Amino acid sequence: MKLLARLLIVLLFAAQGAAAAEVVRFPRPEFEGDRRFDYARELLKLALSKVGPDYRVEHAESPMNQERQILELEAGRTIDVAPMPSSAEREARLLAVYIPINRGVLGLRLGLVRKGDAAQFAGVNSLDDVKRLRLAQGQYWPDTEILRANGIPVIIGPSYEGLFKMLVGNRFDYFPRSVLEIWNEQASNADALEVEPRIALYYPYYTAYFMLNKGNTRLSEIIRQGLEKAIADGSADRLFDQHFGERLRRAQLDKRVIIELKNPLVTPGTPVNRPELWYDYRRK
Repeated sequence: MKLLARLLIVLLFAAQGAAAAEVVRFPRPEFEGDRRFDYARELLKLALSKVGPDYRVEHAESPMNQERQILELEAGRTIDVAPMPSSAEREARLLAVYIPINRGVLGLRLGLVRKGDAAQFAGVNSLDDVKRLRLAQGQYWPDTEILRANGIPVIIGPSYEGLFKMLVGNRFDYFPRSVLEIWNEQASNADALEVEPRIALYYPYYTAYFMLNKGNTRLSEIIRQGLEKAIADGSADRLFDQHFGERLRRAQLDKRVIIELKNPLVTPGTPVNRPELWYDYRRK
């Protein structure tokens, strides 16, 4: 009986602790198998753990695309924080934590193409060559603005999932995807798509930040402090390598033609003077 009583006391305190934990609401992926936010969610959990144990990250009830995430954050409704590719317009509407989630590697883009079509891109060596490609991006993605600012025509897809169907259906030929995302996406479409082996596009200082409602300065500061602590003690480095080290090595960037584009979306808050926050593909 004494053992049972002790067990009940332990469970009671555990339940009270769980109930006291502050829930931080995070976007639910757009569809089953969408892995784009896995790392950002783990990084958020790591940052919160550096500040205190009383935080719990939970998914929102409904899936949402980037534009819906912005609207929900602005309204302070169903999510508290989202990993959001940066732009001046988004930073004007939301509160950004100016520590790049992905160290700028989001701006390293490889091409997803139809299986058997890779040889068609053997002559692509310059920006002028890229301008002749049929490529596509999402309707509300900052990538679209970056590509168009470099004179590259962009076909628009209405949804993330639909873009893969459009590529398979020959609606366009080249789908630039982040080196962090492309391997999972190719694996999910392995019967129809492959990663083009010799080209990479690069948008300098293109990144995602954790973004919140403008009034949520308390949580913003907690996340910033947690990220700084994780960077200082090396745990952020370890998490990054755990998720992306093999993907970056697999990309063999040293063997690719890297076409650097101008990035009109670099904002005044971008921490360009903190090299420790950025991945330098030239030194890898």
